[in-house]
Amino acid sequence: MRAPATPSLTSGLLTDVGRQRQGGVNQDAALALDLPQGGLYAVADGMGGHAAGELAANLALDALSQSYLDGRGTPPARLAQAVQAANLAVLRHAVGEYVGMGTTLMAALVDRGAVLIAHVGDSRAYLLRGAELHRLTEDHSWVAEQVRLGHMTEAEARDHQWRSVVSNALGGEERVRLELHGLPIQAGDRLLLCSDGLSSVVTDEELCALLARPLPPETTARLLVNAANDGGGPDNITALIVDVQRDAPLPAYPLPARRDDGPMYIDVLLSTQRGNSLMTYLLLMIAYFTLLGIMLVPERRTVIGAIGTVVLIALLIGQRLTQRRRAHTPLGAPAASLQAAPVPARERSVTQTR
Repeated sequence: MRAPATPSLTSGLLTDVGRQRQGGVNQDAALALDLPQGGLYAVADGMGGHAAGELAANLALDALSQSYLDGRGTPPARLAQAVQAANLAVLRHAVGEYVGMGTTLMAALVDRGAVLIAHVGDSRAYLLRGAELHRLTEDHSWVAEQVRLGHMTEAEARDHQWRSVVSNALGGEERVRLELHGLPIQAGDRLLLCSDGLSSVVTDEELCALLARPLPPETTARLLVNAANDGGGPDNITALIVDVQRDAPLPAYPLPARRDDGPMYIDVLLSTQRGNSLMTYLLLMIAYFTLLGIMLVPERRTVIGAIGTVVLIALLIGQRLTQRRRAHTPLGAPAASLQAAPVPARERSVTQTR
């Protein structure tokens, strides 16, 4: 599923069956949807048997895009509700021969100068900024939890026999559990969404080296898929790359903060988002009481109107300054950097023959 890129964004995606999957069925699916002020991008990795996994991934992406386009409210709430719609679409089809099917979902909504990340499962999102690659998500899997607890290293997790066992997926229960957070983006940023068929084979250092090459998104997606296949291609492989071409202003709503307590149930998450809208309610309340004061005390309407206007402007300026401070908030320690990133063997051989 593809739509033309907007002028401020360019994207490229590739999905491949890999080299070791029997039957040649690709249970991965990807979405790139153009929106007026950005785009909706997603990767789904289905599970539950060949036909079931393929169906689950495509059902999820169809429901995600349609629900977001039909939704109302702020983009963070619309995105969370769209993930819930995708969850129900998979759950309602998980009957008969499709019992037990499910899918991961990694969705990125680019809205002007920000990206919102909605995450269920072990597909991943990365951000390349300058020479540093940042992981934007943590896997919802048993081995990832062991790594977080210090019981296992990243290297051990990569080769563990249970590395593909996810602890959270669409289609498991009626209320989806997801992580949702947002961050400012800037010209030159490169986003990568991928299934674990890529991230479990190609290291973060190798991803950094390949993503940093000055190539179009489509070409880079092909290089990433080739690298995973050269590493054995044990699973279906999907890479979706979005390049930010120019700066854009931040959206007016507050960006959801990244949390450390893992995925949250949809109703709890939406309640948290409503709590973050306090500033909007405060602005509306001030405007209401200003108008009410002008109507009740018309002889003081000039003074009341001036005071109300000053307060509204001060709050709006404060909100904008807060958003600008967030725009300069560091991403934290990178997963890999270009200075330390080795060039994969396949790329070294290509370079040497030129």
